[in-house]
Amino acid sequence: MKWNRREFVAATSLGLAGTLYIPRLHGQGQQPPPAVPEFKDVRRNVGTFTARGGTIGYLVTADAVIAVDSQFADTAPMFLDGLKKKTPRKIDLLINSHHHPDHTGGNKVMQPSVGKIVAHANVPGLQRKQAAAAKTEANQAYADSTFDKDWKTTVGKETISARYFGPAHTGGDIVVHFEGANVAHTGDLMSYLRNPRADRPAGASVKNWIVVLEQITKNYAADTVYIFGHSKAGERVTGSGKDLLGLRDYFSAMVEQVQTAIKAGRSAEEIVKAPSVKGFESWEGTPTALQATYDELTAKS
Repeated sequence: MKWNRREFVAATSLGLAGTLYIPRLHGQGQQPPPAVPEFKDVRRNVGTFTARGGTIGYLVTADAVIAVDSQFADTAPMFLDGLKKKTPRKIDLLINSHHHPDHTGGNKVMQPSVGKIVAHANVPGLQRKQAAAAKTEANQAYADSTFDKDWKTTVGKETISARYFGPAHTGGDIVVHFEGANVAHTGDLMSYLRNPRADRPAGASVKNWIVVLEQITKNYAADTVYIFGHSKAGERVTGSGKDLLGLRDYFSAMVEQVQTAIKAGRSAEEIVKAPSVKGFESWEGTPTALQATYDELTAKS
C-alpha cells in the first residue's frame, strides 16, 4: 500500500516518520511483512545490511568493527546476529548519519555492543525532539561524541572520517568515509530512484541539498563507492558520484517546477499535489519534498 500525502505529512511531522512507519504503511490492524535481512560485500571489508529502514554500512576486520546507522529496534538484533557470524569483536564505533528513527531506532538495542556512538552536533537535539513528540524517550540512545564540521579517527588499520556539508535532508546529515576502502556512506543525503523526504522542521533545505550533492562528488575520488540511505524497492543501495548528481538533477527540476508554478499563480495546494517531478515520473513514491520546496521558496527572508 502506498502512502497518500495526508498520511505522509501526519507521519513525518516533527520527525515521526520512523515511529509511525509500520502502522501507516500497512493499515490499521495489519502486520507489516517480515523484514528480510541481507548482508552484501561492497569493497575491502566494508559492506551493507538491509532489512527495514535506512541502509546500515559496516566495516569488519580483525582489529576493527564500525557500523553506520542502526535501523529500527526490531531489525537491529538481526544486524547484530549476522555480525556475530563475521567477528567475535564488539562494535568499536556506531556512527549515526542523522537523527531519523529508521537510522537511530536501533541505537539502544545496539548500545551494549558498542564502544561509542558518534553523530553531528545537531543530531542529539533533533533526536530528543522527535522522541518527545512520539513519547519514545525511554527507547533512545544518543551520541556520546559529536562534532560540528569534520571528524576523523583510526581504528585498527582503517581511518574513518565524517563531514557535515550543511543543511539538506535535515540539519544534521553527514557523510561517513571509510578512507582505506574508499567507501562513503551518505545516509539519506542519497536516495536512488526513490522520491526522498525533506524534513524542513528539522532544518532541511532543498536548494542547499543541490549544492551539497555537488560538494560531495567533488570532495571524494572519482572511484568512491557510495552507500545510499534508501533506494527504490528491488534496486541497488550502492553506486557512484553519477548517481548523486542524478539526485541533484531531480531536485533542480523540482525547484524549477515549483518556481514556475508559483509564478503562474498556482496555489500551494495545487503545487504540492503534483504526482511526480517532470522527467522523473518513474521514481518510487510521490514527491513529498514539494511541500518543503514550496515553503522554502516562499519563506520570508
